[in-house]
Amino acid sequence: MPGVRVVLSAVAAFLAVLAAGPAASPAVADEIVDVELVLAVDVSYSMDLDELALQRDGYIGAVTSPEFLNALKLGPNGKVALAYVEWAGVEDQKLVVDWTEIGSEEDAKAFAAAIRAAPLRRVYRTSISGAMAFSAEQIRSNGFKGLKRVVDISGDGTNNQGPLVDVTRDELVKQGITINGLPLMLKEPAGSMLDIGQLDVYYEDCVIGGPGAFVVPVRGMHEFATAIKTKLVLEIAGLMPPAPRLGTTPEVHKVAAEKRVSCSIGERMWMERWGN
Repeated sequence: MPGVRVVLSAVAAFLAVLAAGPAASPAVADEIVDVELVLAVDVSYSMDLDELALQRDGYIGAVTSPEFLNALKLGPNGKVALAYVEWAGVEDQKLVVDWTEIGSEEDAKAFAAAIRAAPLRRVYRTSISGAMAFSAEQIRSNGFKGLKRVVDISGDGTNNQGPLVDVTRDELVKQGITINGLPLMLKEPAGSMLDIGQLDVYYEDCVIGGPGAFVVPVRGMHEFATAIKTKLVLEIAGLMPPAPRLGTTPEVHKVAAEKRVSCSIGERMWMERWGN
C-alpha cells in the first residue's frame, strides 16, 4: 500500500536522525577585541589585608575611570576582554572574575562590581611562574581573539615556588603573550630574608617580556590608584594618561638591556631560610 510505505519511510528517516544524534553546530568564531588582558594579582601572605583591599580598590577604580573608558575608544574595535585572577603558591591560582567584554561604561561597572563582590583571601607562597602559566591557559581558552594578548602581574615578592620565572616568561612570549608588571614596594625589606630591595629591577630582568613590555613600580600606598590606571591605559591604548596633578606621573620602566639580578634569587632565599 503506497500510503503505508510513505509513512514507514518517514518513520525510518526520523529514527535515523535520532540515532545519528544532534546535528553538529557550526564552529563559532572567536569574538574580536583589541586586547585580551589578564589582571593577575598577588594574594600571598606577604600582602596584609589593607594592601589587598587597596590593590583591589585600585583595579576597581581604574577600570571605571574616564581615562580607561576613553582609551577603549582609541582601538579599532573599541572593546577589550578582561579577566581578574588571584594567585599565590604554584597550586593557588583562581579565576575570580571570568572573561568579560568591556566596551562601555556599563560593562566596566559590572566588571568592577564583580571584583568588589568577591571575598578577600590570602594564601601561602609566591609563584609568579604559576600565575603566568595559569593566566596563559585562560587566554588560550577564553573565546576571544585579541590584537594583543597581555598578562599583567602585580606582586610584592620574588618567585619562590614552581618553575623558574624567566623560563616561564620566555615560553609565554613565544606564544605571543606580553607580560607587564606592577611590583609593589610598599614596605622596607624585612629581616625574614625573603624580601629584596629592588623588586622593580627583578621584575624588569625576570618577569616582564614581549613587545612593549613595561613595569610600573609602586613605592607608596598613595601611588597605587594612579599606577594601576596608568598601567591599564598603556596596555589598552599604548598612551600615558594625563597626570592628575603636577609631580604625580608614575615611573614606567622597560625591559632591561642587561641582566642585573639572578632570576632564581627567590628560590635561593627560600632554601636558605627553610631548607626545602
